[in-house]
Amino acid sequence: MQNPVILRDISWLSFNHRVLQEANDPSLPLFERIKFLAIYSSNLDEFFRVRMANHRNLLRVGKKTKKELDITPKQTVRSIQRIVNRQQEEFSRIFEKKITPELTRHGIVLKRRLDLSTVEKEWVENYFHDKMLPFVQPVLLVKDMVRPFLNNAQLYLTILMKEKESRKTAYAVVKIPSDHLPRFIELPKTDLNHNVIMLDDIVRHSISWMFPGYEIEDTYSVKLTRDAELYIDDEFSGDLLDKIKTSLQRRHVGPASRFVYDRTMSKDLLDYLKDTFELESLDILAEGRYHNNSEFFGFPDFGMNHLKNPPQPPLPYKPLEEAEDFWAAIRERDHLLHVPYQSYESVVRFFEIAAEDPQVTHIKIVQYRVARKSRIMKALMAAVKAGKKVHVFIEVKARFDEEANLKWGERLEKAGVHVNYSFPGVKVHSKLATVRRLEDGEPKLYNYMATGNFHEDTAKIYSDFGLFTADERLTAEVARVFKFLEHVEHPGRDFEHLMVGQFNLLDGLESLIEKEIEEAKAGRKASMTLKMNSLQDPEMIELLYKASQAGVKINLIIRGICCLVPGREGVSENIHGISIVDRYLEHARVFHFHHAGEEKLYLSSADFMTRNLHHRIETTFPVYDEDLKAEIIHFMEIQLADNTKARLLSDQQSNSYYTKGRKKVRSQEATYNYFRDRL
Repeated sequence: MQNPVILRDISWLSFNHRVLQEANDPSLPLFERIKFLAIYSSNLDEFFRVRMANHRNLLRVGKKTKKELDITPKQTVRSIQRIVNRQQEEFSRIFEKKITPELTRHGIVLKRRLDLSTVEKEWVENYFHDKMLPFVQPVLLVKDMVRPFLNNAQLYLTILMKEKESRKTAYAVVKIPSDHLPRFIELPKTDLNHNVIMLDDIVRHSISWMFPGYEIEDTYSVKLTRDAELYIDDEFSGDLLDKIKTSLQRRHVGPASRFVYDRTMSKDLLDYLKDTFELESLDILAEGRYHNNSEFFGFPDFGMNHLKNPPQPPLPYKPLEEAEDFWAAIRERDHLLHVPYQSYESVVRFFEIAAEDPQVTHIKIVQYRVARKSRIMKALMAAVKAGKKVHVFIEVKARFDEEANLKWGERLEKAGVHVNYSFPGVKVHSKLATVRRLEDGEPKLYNYMATGNFHEDTAKIYSDFGLFTADERLTAEVARVFKFLEHVEHPGRDFEHLMVGQFNLLDGLESLIEKEIEEAKAGRKASMTLKMNSLQDPEMIELLYKASQAGVKINLIIRGICCLVPGREGVSENIHGISIVDRYLEHARVFHFHHAGEEKLYLSSADFMTRNLHHRIETTFPVYDEDLKAEIIHFMEIQLADNTKARLLSDQQSNSYYTKGRKKVRSQEATYNYFRDRL
């Protein structure tokens, strides 16, 4: 019998449901719940632009290709639609029945057009004519005429109306200009409340002025999401950078991957829109009255900070931030940083000090995602001016950051930085930096190796580990990784300490798991704890099932996709799996193996995804310092004890909360307190 697996995208939808659960949690401050509505919607938009677009493309392939798939694309698309429809109904219930009344209780009233007072109506009408009229673009929809182009992810209002003279039914579409104006508009003060109207409802109120010869019967909002994948056929020929630039220009005009509409829309109007915009039944999804709910990120807070999470400022990492000699502190011992609990300042200083230090000769870094305003990038450009050789490898295939990375590449090159870009067939996902410094006439290397990107903004909200080290066992091998990235040639001898994608990562991980299996079969203690974002690779799933069946105790802490089914009798009863969704995004990858008492522990840029293990340059690096190892193991124990924000992973996809234990443990809160108490 085949071992159980959960389809990747079904599992991802279950993860996004955990995000939606946070919006439904009454213990969270109100504005945090609204933020989770925005995160849920933003996640779903990206899912439809990339993953669902892929399934829609599979529907168009030939019968022979479809036969090779485990499940038909149509079945997958329909399963996804059923789940998303259920979640959208839940989203509407949370927003309308819980969030909106709670806002009102705190004096923030979301008004619809029919709720407006005479004063507010006059203000709305003036606002429309003064600020919105140039952007609304009203278009009458006429059968067999050229149809208007719907911009990707742009809001529109569709209108059902009748000609005043002939009484014939007519249809129209009007743009809601949220790309030019705030989505949430505060109305003039007429009472003690903060009265807010959404841009959509200002357009609704103003429709009759745009179509004076018609009687408006009803209006419904719609949004079209377009395929955002960059289809670069044959990466192995031609200029990859040019291909990416060309593909980016086409991204916003790609084919439809989702058409969402107000679920109260009449069937006649929906059928007319399907015909007008050449949509298929599998393209369309019902939502509530409002779409583009990721714009809830911009919901006004009116200074009500008591409705937000209490401030939790990153804690200083004093051994480096206050070090008189930064490099001596790293030479003396390894240092571990855990953001966002601890400040990212030490990482920024790593580059800024290197840029100014006359003994530093070289700086090298891998850039996957980077902040729009980056002190790190400025330091690299300053280092060139100071006469240092600076090498930056830029991965321009980082999805939705391609354009930003290309621009940074151009800026760095103009500043004199030596820039290497993506090469065909492989994505570089390692998080590495190295500094070469002359000390007593001899070169000395210093590394920063991390689970997260060199991104000052996400370091405030993503939970990641970073290791500063001058350990020559590691620095020598990191140098070989950079040599490969710069010259695209095999780094020579095998890696002994690092596990690097495309070379020894997969074999190394399999060997560590097989060691636990061997120990369990010999009747000795065997265990592992694996923390990551996603677990999808079929071979790794089978190996973990094999380990469970041999008696290895396995703990999984998986934020997102988990295609493995924990706790199944005879298959995975020794596997316990949880997912934590809370204030910070869990992004660290940590692999801890008992290893016959040696307690081997690795930090990594890689998840157990086929793409990470087979198609990327990833770096998994050991933590050798016993104190740092103990600190990470303690952190993992805190996460495994979480009975407040941890959900159990199962084939039921129910996302039930893990509630064992007498004492309440909220792991992110406990982790912050742990570091605060050590100051």
